[in-house]
Amino acid sequence: MREAGQGGEQPKARLQRAQAVFDRSRLEYERAIGAVLGEDHGLDPAQTGSAFAAAEQAFRDAEEGYSEQRKPYEQAVEEARATYERDRRKYTEAIEEVREQMESAPDEIGDRYEEILEGFEKQFADERAKVLEAGGLMIIGTERHESRRIDNQLRGRAGRQGDPGASRFYLSLEDDLLRIFGADRIQGLMERLGMEEGEPIEHRMITKAVASAQGKVEARDFDVRKHLLEYDDVMNKQREIIYGQRREVLGGDALREQALQMTDGAIDALVDAYGSPETPTEAVDWAAVDDALFRQFNVRLDLTDEQRQELRDDALAEFLSERLRAVYDQREREFGEPVMRQIEKFVMLQTIDQLWKDHLLSMDHLKEGIGLRGYAQQDPLQEYKKEGFEMFEAMVARVHEETVQKLFTVQLSRDEDLARLEAARRQDSQMVMSGGGTAGAAPGQPQRTRQSTQRRDGDKVGRNDPCPCGSGKKYKKCHGA
Repeated sequence: MREAGQGGEQPKARLQRAQAVFDRSRLEYERAIGAVLGEDHGLDPAQTGSAFAAAEQAFRDAEEGYSEQRKPYEQAVEEARATYERDRRKYTEAIEEVREQMESAPDEIGDRYEEILEGFEKQFADERAKVLEAGGLMIIGTERHESRRIDNQLRGRAGRQGDPGASRFYLSLEDDLLRIFGADRIQGLMERLGMEEGEPIEHRMITKAVASAQGKVEARDFDVRKHLLEYDDVMNKQREIIYGQRREVLGGDALREQALQMTDGAIDALVDAYGSPETPTEAVDWAAVDDALFRQFNVRLDLTDEQRQELRDDALAEFLSERLRAVYDQREREFGEPVMRQIEKFVMLQTIDQLWKDHLLSMDHLKEGIGLRGYAQQDPLQEYKKEGFEMFEAMVARVHEETVQKLFTVQLSRDEDLARLEAARRQDSQMVMSGGGTAGAAPGQPQRTRQSTQRRDGDKVGRNDPCPCGSGKKYKKCHGA
């Protein structure tokens, strides 16, 4: 049609030519469809067309049925919406009317309120007179509770503020309270007296038996609560100590002194573990002492034989204290005093919180099985206190040890170090398949590439060296994992 429009023929002739081209194209299209349905797939075009028409009609019928089914639902929704709006307007108008009346005539509204209140008071007074005339409120109970307090509360519903009332309880010898405490004795007495099944018993002995059973249950419950409180008191004392330490750290006062005190304690523990005043200098394992010092404080001894001869128990502790204080001062000058105080606060809080959570879990496990100590003629409570105290002391020692270790090994990370470690981590996480080139790879097989050599920009970081990211952990447990 575009070609016919571009020529110089008359419009009618151009339209006829375009119509002929369109008819010829449609005929070829229908012939091709008929060939596909008839020859390739063995289908009758007439049959296929009738099936399509029937399916289309079924679809239209289903759509009409759905529309008819949906009309009642839509009508119900519209009616509910209209009802809600009508009621809302009615209530809103009523509220507005009351507000206008109260604002226009407050004295009249107050008088109306007093009138309504007087009417209700009169009604209540008449009803109260009827209740008093009938003898007051009667409380009927179908069983007795294990606690006398609950029974007394129920009885207290009757006879409030001096009003008359009564209460009566109906019990069975099969109730749990009587069945556990004294039902056999009462039942034996009934058999000796020849009383029949279902015959009621009213006697003071029943009341005393119930009161005695309730007293035993209450005493047992009290002992259970007292026992649990004694166990909880152990954890409460430990909790007060830990929370006190956390408050001191959060206050930020004298954190340097606390860190140095922890350092002195770690030094004393190290000296006590590897030597004593009676141990000869030749018998001291100086290599083990040097490794422990490096592992704990990231510092080497580097002592000559003459210096080792001069260092004995107290002298070694004093020497290490001065050495480590100098190292700590050097780190504080490198980081800056404000930064060092923030590092101390963060490290102390993190260490206390982590080890305290682990300690709580360990105490729960201890509490679950401590009752078995009774079979060994041991007091479970005393054993719980003893072992809980030992676990708490061990936890506090670990707090000091890990805090000192982190403070002496933590490093401030630089942007270029972080970028280099992140690039190395991403390179390690990529899956690289070893093998030859890709020239002979078969179709559909995974393409194999040759791993290129990676070159470091800086010095190699040892696996046991502090991680350059500044986490305080060893490289093999941080970015080298």
